[in-house]
Amino acid sequence: MPQPHPQPAPTDLRAAQELEGHLGWLDSFTGAALAVLATASGIYTYLGVQSLLDDTGAMSAFAAIAYSVAVSVGIFVFWSYMLRLFPAMRSTRARMGLLGAMGLGSLAIVAMSSWLNAAALAGSAAVEQHLANTVQDYQQSLERAHEIAVSAQGLEQDVARVRQSFEDLSAQEAEGGLSGLAGRGSVYSLLRQKATELGALESQIAAQSSQVETAFDEGNAILSRMRALTVEPGPVEARSVEFSEQAVRLAGIVTTLRQLSVAPLVQRAAQDLAASAVLPDLDGRTETIRGDQASTIEAVLEVVAQRAETLEAAADAVIAIPAPPETRYTPISAADAVILYASSFVPSWAGAIAIDLLPAVLVFILAVTQGAIRQGREGARVEDTLTLAELRAALGALREVEAASDALPQHAHERETPRADPPDETPRVAPVPRSR
Repeated sequence: MPQPHPQPAPTDLRAAQELEGHLGWLDSFTGAALAVLATASGIYTYLGVQSLLDDTGAMSAFAAIAYSVAVSVGIFVFWSYMLRLFPAMRSTRARMGLLGAMGLGSLAIVAMSSWLNAAALAGSAAVEQHLANTVQDYQQSLERAHEIAVSAQGLEQDVARVRQSFEDLSAQEAEGGLSGLAGRGSVYSLLRQKATELGALESQIAAQSSQVETAFDEGNAILSRMRALTVEPGPVEARSVEFSEQAVRLAGIVTTLRQLSVAPLVQRAAQDLAASAVLPDLDGRTETIRGDQASTIEAVLEVVAQRAETLEAAADAVIAIPAPPETRYTPISAADAVILYASSFVPSWAGAIAIDLLPAVLVFILAVTQGAIRQGREGARVEDTLTLAELRAALGALREVEAASDALPQHAHERETPRADPPDETPRVAPVPRSR
């Protein structure tokens, strides 16, 4: 025999009835609250859409309004479906199916609304952070270009040492300390030739020193203005326009500093130092003297080659310094900025998503409550769950049925009662006897 279903305890029934009463009261304003959340999300979505549209005409405003209204309606309808259907599902399969649908719907809401809400909440701050990061990039580029230029200016001392060495050798040759022939002959002319070349290079390097400092000071002034634009009050769009102009100027300053580096010039001069030597005619009176001059010139050329290698190595060390990175300012919208710098605006993202997905919490609360109500009413009989109002209504309906039954006409009852057939009253005639 089938086992009877266990009857619920009276306390479980009372708890279920109490929960039903609470749900009835909460349901009276849940729809209005959901509408308010959807409307608020639509407003912030409208602000976010406006930041994406370049045109400020009537058509753009209408498009933004239409999109925000569509988002509000979509959010309200979606969560209305979930609030009604998900708690009513009893099987695990049905609940998992609706749970998957709710997940897809939540992703769609985040994609079409939440990021625009975040743009409305933190879009200006995100654009300002983009400007600040761009300033840091330009500062690093400017400092690196200045570092390379200053390092190249330091080659002036290397060039001066080599020039001084040739001048000292020429002075010794004038006294006859090299070739043994005092005076200003062929060896002296070669040494002075190289000293003059290096002197001209040294003067050129020294002339660019002031240009490097001027360019660096101008770049710092532009950086100061760009920093001020990141924190000035007012619409960030207008500040971004001026910021872009300053960024173009600063990029030009960085390029100028890179061109002012004399390291490539010193490198080429060092390579030409030995290769471009113009050998003077030997002016010795005798063959012996001319032979001594030739030997001295060869020794001088070896010294020139050594000095050239040393100078070229110094220039190569400066050239090997990594070039400043190519920095370019790219204007960015508020919606794109909050995505690019999302990690810096977690509270704004959390608020933007919460205003759209908060009804999901209500769905789960309602599902748990409906499950508790069903558990409390499981196995209950009708008379256990009948309320006083329902009992009064049932009694009233019973009285109405009885009254309607009493009001039926008597002949209606008679037509319904079957009667026996009446006796045959036709007279019978006796048979007449026949004569024979």
